[in-house]
Amino acid sequence: MPDWIFRCRKRPAASHIGTRNRIIFGISHRLAVIIFSAATLLQAGQATANPALSTNQKVLESLNAGASFDIDDIGSVFEFVLSKLPEEVKVYPTENYYYFRFQHGGIDYAGNIRLAASDRDEGLVHFAYFPAANAGIREGQMHYRPLTAADDVKVEKLGALLYTVTFRDRTIRFVLNDLSTVRPPDGFLNANETYLGPVYDESGIQFYLVYNRDLKLFHYVLNETDTVPEILRPAAFTDRILLGRRTGFAFYRDKNIDRKILIGVLGANVAVNNYFDGPFDQLPDNFNTDDRLRLAIEESDPSVAGRLDRFGYFDTGEGRYLIGPYIQYAQEQQLASFHLCATNPDVTPQLYYGCFAIQGGGR
Repeated sequence: MPDWIFRCRKRPAASHIGTRNRIIFGISHRLAVIIFSAATLLQAGQATANPALSTNQKVLESLNAGASFDIDDIGSVFEFVLSKLPEEVKVYPTENYYYFRFQHGGIDYAGNIRLAASDRDEGLVHFAYFPAANAGIREGQMHYRPLTAADDVKVEKLGALLYTVTFRDRTIRFVLNDLSTVRPPDGFLNANETYLGPVYDESGIQFYLVYNRDLKLFHYVLNETDTVPEILRPAAFTDRILLGRRTGFAFYRDKNIDRKILIGVLGANVAVNNYFDGPFDQLPDNFNTDDRLRLAIEESDPSVAGRLDRFGYFDTGEGRYLIGPYIQYAQEQQLASFHLCATNPDVTPQLYYGCFAIQGGGR
């Protein structure tokens, strides 16, 4: 089954800080209850003067509402989802997932509609939904289908990043996120770094995907040119590490350049597969027009050379190469190794950025 329906890619068996320093992290997982009610599902692209209000009343009434469709009938669920959308929606995440949640029969379902850069122009839209995970239970049975004209679904390209999806008597315009002009500011990159493209995470946090050619590793660097919807506080043991109040994202403040490098995400968020599980699943697909990404992956991991397409998908169909150079943490003390490495006098300036990336990838 294609990996884009899971939003979860295989992690390496071992994780190291850089290719030289060999500081091994223990990755622990702590479950937490993360509740996303249907009432908080804003229609993307619909600007409002004030934030939306979510109430427990709406959640409970949605849970107890009857449903006129069969949850196991993918076509019926697709029709239901489209019926609840406005005529035009904005898809912010850069891997082109349009996420949704709904209740059915007392169960919270999560899912997505995806116009993948690799095959949307062939008239294909990916549709998936499943019982959402919570603190005590993993995700339930996946319902997935790549929908085409054979399913009475029409995908029409109106522009470079503008598509319509029609099913039966309902047509929705999907406006994909145009970040084609996004570039790091002058002086933001080192001479040995390559900018691979913009990342707009489903958390609302934006990054620059950067490849270090000398150390052969990747970084997600925070894009602060627009408002960052987060409050960052310093870790208890150093103000070089900053923690997001809303997302749990952990950043290290580069001592050489005024920028913040992602070093960790909360394992609890990964466990329940919510919007804060990290940007590994939001690569800059719409702006991947050459082989830079593939070549960077193959240079960093020669074991996959000749096995990937330009998006990083394996030619065997087994999934997509993981670019996740950060740890999953439960307590902020687990991030201390990054600071110990960065301040270690034995770490040369050439190896400094190896302190902020764990190695590995693939399926």
